[in-house]
Amino acid sequence: MSRQGKLGRPPVGTEVRGLIRTMSRANPGWGSPRIVSELAKLGLEVAKSTVDKYRVRGARPPSPTWRTFLATHAKELVSLDFFTVATVRFEILYVLVILAHDRRAVKHFNITAHPTAQWTAQQVVEAFPWDTAPRYLLRDRDSVYGGAFRERVAAMGIEEVLSAPRSPWQSPYVERLIGSIRRECLDNVVVLNECYLRHVLGAYFVHYHRWRCHRALAMDCPEPRPVQSREQGAVVEVTEAGGLYRHYERLAA
Repeated sequence: MSRQGKLGRPPVGTEVRGLIRTMSRANPGWGSPRIVSELAKLGLEVAKSTVDKYRVRGARPPSPTWRTFLATHAKELVSLDFFTVATVRFEILYVLVILAHDRRAVKHFNITAHPTAQWTAQQVVEAFPWDTAPRYLLRDRDSVYGGAFRERVAAMGIEEVLSAPRSPWQSPYVERLIGSIRRECLDNVVVLNECYLRHVLGAYFVHYHRWRCHRALAMDCPEPRPVQSREQGAVVEVTEAGGLYRHYERLAA
């Protein structure tokens, strides 16, 4: 007795195939999982293998993902770290980022040309006012975290967790964040001065929190992003920061 119908997945529509190609061409740093998550937020359920088949591959492969760990205390753990940025006049600026592990949210960032223990301690105070301090703070063994820093953090009731020397892999969340900042933001601009860098990073973090999906968050954003249904309108590409970033959403005609 013959069976009616065909086996396998239903064919992918022309509109979806075109959207996959458009997203991958406009965002060469996006891998297939990122495109799958963006499509899911637009109400389009597409398998990763389908995206692999139709996406346009650039010359550079997508960046590898970091293995995540320290999940046991994710809801009560934050990381902080510095990274350097050179301006067009070769001035070295130090950027401090403080990242909450549970939602991958950047709680605070600031920039200085001369980091000190007192300055760094004040940033922790500004990041966690009143009774919002986390239980654990993960950091490396840089000398900038001197006595003044340790005393202030202890007074806030925060327990410090130090990574081993020369072991950035022990701080995977903040290291991955810094890598994303460089690839998606700083590698595409020329930093003029501290004011400009502050503006550029501020715009990036707005995009990062509202639109950038994360594997560790089940392909959601740090600020939860609802799934849009087809009835909400057509898919449009929205540019941010003068075209430096893009996101996709459904808007009624």
